[in-house]
Amino acid sequence: MDTDQIAVLEECAAASLAGTATFPEIVGRLAAIEVERYHADYSRHETTYYLPDGDSHVVKLDHPPQAIGATFSAAGVEAAVRASQRGEIKYLEFLARSMAAGCVGYFVQIAGRQVLYFGRNGEVHIERLPSPS
Repeated sequence: MDTDQIAVLEECAAASLAGTATFPEIVGRLAAIEVERYHADYSRHETTYYLPDGDSHVVKLDHPPQAIGATFSAAGVEAAVRASQRGEIKYLEFLARSMAAGCVGYFVQIAGRQVLYFGRNGEVHIERLPSPS
């Protein structure tokens, strides 16, 4: 990745944590710099961004540590997603709620228009992304 792309990744991560950008805004910015997908790893406190050619970049996320729930609750993850979509919570609260629901991380498939949320035993909850406007 070039330095301009890396700068956008760092800005997007910071804006997410600060609650100054919405998920759709972040996805739009990432798509504009050709990010194909990204993986948020709750255990490692980092996000890895991937380009179509396989090039990647890792951004550390300085969010408060929290225990991840032992049991995956797709309903709990979905409730956190819906609260975020309605603007009731920002990203840090989304992290806290989805972690409490047993989510260990997620993959955002920008090109595939979906997000896959994972539990520690391989459980998956899938959310479809709306088509870009």
